[in-house]
Amino acid sequence: MPSLGADMESGTLVEWLVHEGDTVHRGDPMAVVDTDKSAIEVESFDEGVVESFLVEPGTRVAVGTPLASLAPAEAGLSTAAKARVPKPRVPVPLGAPPLRHHAAELGVDLTRVSGTGPHGEVTRADVDRAAAEPRAAARPETAPVRPAARGTQVSPYARRLAEDLGVDLARVNGTGRDGVVRAEDVRRAAEAAARPGPAPAEAREEAPAAEAAEVPASPERSARATIAALMSRAKREIPHYYVATTVDLSAATGWLRRTNRERTVGERLVPAAVLLKATALAARQHPELNGFWVGDGFLPGEDVHLGVAVSVRGGALVAPAIHHTADLDLGEVMAALRDLVERARAGRLRRAEMADPTLTVTDLGDQGVEEVIGVIYPPQVALLGVGRIVERPWAVDDMLGVRPTVRLTLSGDHRATDGATGARFLNTLESFLQHPEEL
Repeated sequence: MPSLGADMESGTLVEWLVHEGDTVHRGDPMAVVDTDKSAIEVESFDEGVVESFLVEPGTRVAVGTPLASLAPAEAGLSTAAKARVPKPRVPVPLGAPPLRHHAAELGVDLTRVSGTGPHGEVTRADVDRAAAEPRAAARPETAPVRPAARGTQVSPYARRLAEDLGVDLARVNGTGRDGVVRAEDVRRAAEAAARPGPAPAEAREEAPAAEAAEVPASPERSARATIAALMSRAKREIPHYYVATTVDLSAATGWLRRTNRERTVGERLVPAAVLLKATALAARQHPELNGFWVGDGFLPGEDVHLGVAVSVRGGALVAPAIHHTADLDLGEVMAALRDLVERARAGRLRRAEMADPTLTVTDLGDQGVEEVIGVIYPPQVALLGVGRIVERPWAVDDMLGVRPTVRLTLSGDHRATDGATGARFLNTLESFLQHPEEL
């Protein structure tokens, strides 16, 4: 179980994205882990053949607990491991975890899919076609059903689908391994709820008892408790200082208007992309703010991996990283930002995105906030707060006009830097924002 943040002590294995016998490479997604804040994809740290699973879905284990064992690819599986590998009804490419991942998201049993690829292999189109078929034909009537009481594990895709369809997961029968609720279960529950008719007598009789029973803490409460513990520790242990400035954004907004005219709708940039790229370049020039406080000293980051604060599940926050932000052009920053936010809210973040941020940016401008004074996310040593763009009176060369402005506030760790370093960082950041065409 990898550490996916400074506040993480344990995690729950939600689902495996590979099977015993699959060949995986370094960086391939292998499992989904729930960290109380968000469901995150865990990649393989090595390459080889999946020999055995050491942790079952639905199990909560401490950070550092082995989850699976890999055999070297050239060695193959042991005889005992080969006996455990399920034999599919039709050929499925073993070295394709993404295909299995896609099938898991759609609730498709690959062993029941007819392959149309070379030598009968199952393709992505086959999976999509199977997902579109009637549910009754996609799965045998004798499939085991386990009631999904509160707290039962739910695949991230099923959780998102339940929110979209308005389905109460506490009333969904889980048919996945160990009762895990899958997307197919959610769809079936939504279809049943849409059919008129009285509730069964046993359900009416048991409802009062179920309502009177003690209800475990919701995921939202658990996430808030995790954030509360981390932020309390951060305020106790980190001697914060704050420096702020108001920046004239007329050069940046004017440049954005001109360049967006030449871009398609899907490629257009927003001010957040410009701010992120300028922040990354400023952090590269002031590396004392880009890194971690470890033990009794500062450890600089290997590169600038900007963390972007994203609101998920009931108000909880995650801050996954855009890797090598300073090296991306603005179009790439925009695409990475859009992709990161979508996957964060869908519960499909990756381990490296949660573990690697070297400096975090929290932008609450879209919430109407003019100034953000944030708490540093340990072990990082700085956080940049961004407010909304506001038109203000602004004097330039003794001439008064109205300019679009933004309030930028740096929270710094006084053990690593001081206010003078923070002021130089903000000055550099402002300089980059005045020349957006050079970003």
